[in-house]
Amino acid sequence: MTAIQRVTTSVTPEHNLDTLSQYEIDRLQDKSQTGLYRVFRKCALAVLNCGSEVDDSREVMEMYRDFDIRISQKHRGLQLDLVDAPASAFVDGQIITGIRENLFSVLRDLLYVGDELGFNDQHLSPSQAITNEIFHVLRHADAITPRIKPNLVVCWGGHSINREEYKYTKNVGYELGLRGFDICTGCGPGAMKGPMKGATIAHAKQRNFSGRYVGISEPGIIAAESPNPIVNELIVMPDIEKRLEAFVRLGHGIIVFPGGAGTAEEILYILGVLLHERNRELPFPLIFTGPESAAAYFQTIDRFIRDTLGDSAARRYRIITGDAAEVARQMRQGMADVTDYRKATGESFHFNWPLHIDYELFQQPFEPTHANMAKLDLHRDQPNFELAANLRRGLSGIVAGNVKESGIQAIEAHGPFELSGDAALMRALDRLLCSFVEQRRMKLNHANYKPCYRINL
Repeated sequence: MTAIQRVTTSVTPEHNLDTLSQYEIDRLQDKSQTGLYRVFRKCALAVLNCGSEVDDSREVMEMYRDFDIRISQKHRGLQLDLVDAPASAFVDGQIITGIRENLFSVLRDLLYVGDELGFNDQHLSPSQAITNEIFHVLRHADAITPRIKPNLVVCWGGHSINREEYKYTKNVGYELGLRGFDICTGCGPGAMKGPMKGATIAHAKQRNFSGRYVGISEPGIIAAESPNPIVNELIVMPDIEKRLEAFVRLGHGIIVFPGGAGTAEEILYILGVLLHERNRELPFPLIFTGPESAAAYFQTIDRFIRDTLGDSAARRYRIITGDAAEVARQMRQGMADVTDYRKATGESFHFNWPLHIDYELFQQPFEPTHANMAKLDLHRDQPNFELAANLRRGLSGIVAGNVKESGIQAIEAHGPFELSGDAALMRALDRLLCSFVEQRRMKLNHANYKPCYRINL
């Protein structure tokens, strides 16, 4: 077995975060439960481990168990001392520029969220306070770009996709880039990398040297989905719920490629939000797409949505297979509708303030414990947007059990998560999940995949 190559060196920022207060340094070095050291070490390792084909966060941490990161103030400013870091992040002993930028983006977001957020102005509701926090994180990361017409396309899809599907995601990204669109994804490999790669070529052809490749992650998932090397704006949100809200507030339209449980979670999130009566007239282009070979996949997704949320949910999206140019054309028309609507209503182009996101259903963090998973309300006697929220939580738990360190540990200690509800709903969910397993969409190491859930039929 080939030994993993490691590098010990020091790096400094090039453009920002030149200095930190002693208080900030102390917090980053604090290894207690209330300190930032553990989460900073995990996120930093994920950035340095760019290009990894391991999607088990615990396995990544074990592979680099001797990795350490120390923060100090030298006479020239801030310095990070890296011990036993992945050698793939360096060229001839020098850290790759994009990885350096993303490393300090992680530091920026962790410090900012810890120091500045958590406030709740007495004039804001709890829901408004969370949306305001998300806006502040994005603005602090320079992700808010006013006076530019809507052009940011969010691309969702699986990290474990086949070669044909990956090539198709690049083709869609290329067609989007030719039309001047920027790309936002979950920052990882697979369907998160492909659209960015395609767009870079198109942007180069169009002499667009300001192309944006925004990657939005969160501490629980970043080790399993290390940022791909094309990301030039990395943003780390505090949790999955704020990450999802950041996507739909910052982006102007969404394209969904084939994926597994995580992609289904994202689909249920956006449909649950759009199905609320306060959002029904709000234009928000949503396209499901893949190569012709993925037609059966989207038939399965469409059937699941219709069987659980009804035909009204299916009317919120379009399915296009095998035609990357048509996807881009439809997104361009959708963007025109968004632009016209925001002009007519006087709303901002850069942040989707009018979108209503329910506090209890979609903004409150869901902890996927065995008890919380077992008591999810998976019954039909509730509005479809509420059912979408509960199904989303169930899928979120499965994602945690597949790739997140805490979820994997919980499964090892207590066995699979159990989900119960109406018989028809459970059958529909079971069909969906079984199709993901059969199509090898749950994990990169699909040969050894053992379901972390049990559906009670």
